[in-house]
Amino acid sequence: MAISTVTAVFEKDIEAVWNTVTSLENYQWRSDISKVEVLNETQFVEYTKDGYATTFTITKTKPQERWEFDMENTNMKGHWTGVFSSQDGQTKIEFTEDVTAKKLIMKPFVKGYLEKQQEQYVSNLRKALG
Repeated sequence: MAISTVTAVFEKDIEAVWNTVTSLENYQWRSDISKVEVLNETQFVEYTKDGYATTFTITKTKPQERWEFDMENTNMKGHWTGVFSSQDGQTKIEFTEDVTAKKLIMKPFVKGYLEKQQEQYVSNLRKALG
């Protein structure tokens, strides 16, 4: 099991940040995703640029405060928690991933991979929000 948390502050109101992060239709700002397939109200699949699929099941939605989901693909399974807070027109995010590698050989690399992915996500989000 590997746990990784990223925090960041944006000079945008919480509604703009929330809408960008939680939109399953407007994902083009993400440099790591080629498409998102919405299966139903609580499940969606993200595909990497190489076509690798990860299935997400939304477990909690509290608008502009918290978004959580379980995630799974052939290499890992885990849980993602996104916490959003606002102060003086700024928005703080705290995103935590708790992941277990399914393949023994991958276990030593999971935390580093998560940290790299989170760093890329925040960088893409900054660009998307302007």
